Amino acid sequence: MIMENVVDKNKIDLTNIPKEKFAFTSADKPLHDKCPETKPVGYFKDAFRRFSKNKGSVVAAYIILLLLLFAIFAPIFSCYTVAYNDMDFNNCYPKSHLSEALDWNFWDGCVDKEYSETQFLIYYAMGVETGHYALKKQTYEKASSTSNYKVRLDTYHSSGNKFMNVTAEQYALIQKYQDETGIQVIYPITEKRKRPAASVDANDANFWFETTSMGSKTTVKYTKNTDGTFSFNNIYREYDVTKVAGDGSYRDGYYSKVFVEGETAENRKYDYAIKNDTGYEIRVNCYEYYIFNHTYVLKDGITEPLFLFGTNHAGKDIFTCLGGGARLSFVIAIVVSAVNLFIGTIYGAIEGYYGGAADMIMERISDIISAVPFMIVITLLQLHMNSSPQLLILFIAFFLTGWIGMASRVRMQFYRFKNQEYVLAARTLGARDARIMFKHIFPNAIGTLVTSSVLVIPGMIFSESSLSYLGIINLDTGNLTSVGTLLAGVSGYMHEYPYMMVFPSVFISLLMLSFNLFGNGLRDAFNPSLRGAEE
Repeated sequence: MIMENVVDKNKIDLTNIPKEKFAFTSADKPLHDKCPETKPVGYFKDAFRRFSKNKGSVVAAYIILLLLLFAIFAPIFSCYTVAYNDMDFNNCYPKSHLSEALDWNFWDGCVDKEYSETQFLIYYAMGVETGHYALKKQTYEKASSTSNYKVRLDTYHSSGNKFMNVTAEQYALIQKYQDETGIQVIYPITEKRKRPAASVDANDANFWFETTSMGSKTTVKYTKNTDGTFSFNNIYREYDVTKVAGDGSYRDGYYSKVFVEGETAENRKYDYAIKNDTGYEIRVNCYEYYIFNHTYVLKDGITEPLFLFGTNHAGKDIFTCLGGGARLSFVIAIVVSAVNLFIGTIYGAIEGYYGGAADMIMERISDIISAVPFMIVITLLQLHMNSSPQLLILFIAFFLTGWIGMASRVRMQFYRFKNQEYVLAARTLGARDARIMFKHIFPNAIGTLVTSSVLVIPGMIFSESSLSYLGIINLDTGNLTSVGTLLAGVSGYMHEYPYMMVFPSVFISLLMLSFNLFGNGLRDAFNPSLRGAEE
């Protein structure tokens, strides 16, 4: 019965309520339990709700997702491969089209340098000859305290020209490309007797102007114009009109219509090639030859040399190598984590559930294996499996010892839950051990195991990177590389080319920090009682 009216207890004597104030709620209707208006919340959904409230862990999850997407798609969408390298474009600084379009002095493939007068003039003359400016916009500034010049060096044009030996067919193909595009690739051959002394570099194709060589010192001959520009006298090898072949062709086999400025096909002045046993020796511009080779010969989708993260000392694209290395690191870590979870779960479940002598023996086996330092394990594997792939050695080393920590956590959880009432009830009803272990106990331990498995991934990546950096494992083979290998390869170039170290280091740092925050969020979500505690 309920009261028909709600009254102020200050105005009525609650100890003496009249009978007529009460009435039956349902005198002629049966009573039923009401159906819940909300849907039931499962274990994982409840954990996801708690995880979503942890903003730091959510941000970390997004960062991990971005790093994973980078590892998956960077090698796919890149024009280059991990195996690609080009020594004409090694040590190129990071460059983007956006920076080039906005004319920023940032991410433009250039670096601020200070050079002696001779070196400055060499770079300046490269731009005068080809129009590809090794000095950005051919601008310079005289250093105040010395006779040096301050410039912004374009690392994509700093290679300038180079000598090449080509066959007659290759030579004709370059000429055909020149005639079709109007772009000059081949430049006149220079006089050997007028090149710098061998002690400087007699094979440097960028010396197309007169110099004075005294021992190991070379001085460039030039004229400084009133407008601040420089003029040079060339040392091109002049064409001898008396040695024209009977069929009208030139003795160097050059038939292209594209010549240096001011020269015509009817009145040739310079030689463009020197005949040799294999074909011709020619002098080409590295930048234009790169475009010709990739667009006209290979047709591999590369239109110009442009490296978003720059190149390393071996001429490899860091963007592609970092993506490929990250992919390999993720694969290694996830596979090892999954295998260790599988082995550790079975091993630890048997220990924790049965206990007694079985637990004692199995724990001593774990202690013996874990007592052997990981570095010794991988060193012994290297010695006994020297002919095996490095990746296989790394996998075996991680498998031999990686499951021990997981087994210990599972064992602890089974000891914690095996004497609970619901487990005793299941055993009383005749449930088998395997059912009790993996149907009743294991689900209650899954929160701790998920958290541990996630935290194993950055640990594996960091271990692999450390081993590669120290040179114990070398995964740089063909189309394979790793983040640690990238870091190890640039250890001697950090001072002059810091960008080579920056990108792999940022990747590792973000990965480790994000996984730690993500793992802490998972721990709090799956085990609210352990919030803020270390397992």
